[in-house]
Amino acid sequence: MRSPARFLIQSFFIIFLTCLSISAIAGNQPPNPGGSPTGGGPPVGGGAPVGNGVYILITAAVAYGSFKVIRAKQNTSAAS
Repeated sequence: MRSPARFLIQSFFIIFLTCLSISAIAGNQPPNPGGSPTGGGPPVGGGAPVGNGVYILITAAVAYGSFKVIRAKQNTSAAS
C-alpha cells in the first residue's frame, strides 16, 4: 500500500510535468500572412521565386536518370 506522502509527491510531480510541457509547447500567434484583399501590397508568401526551384529539380532528376541508365547499360554489357 502506498503512503499518503508518496502519493502526494507523485501527484505533484505529474501535475508539474504537465504544466511544464504545456507552457513549453505553447507558441506565439502566427504572423500576418500579408497581401491585401483589395489587391494591393505584396503577394502572399512574399513573392518567392518558386519557378527556379522547379528547373533545378527537373535538371537533377534528368541527371540522376541519365546516370542510372548509363550505369545499367554498362552492367548489362559487362555481364554478357
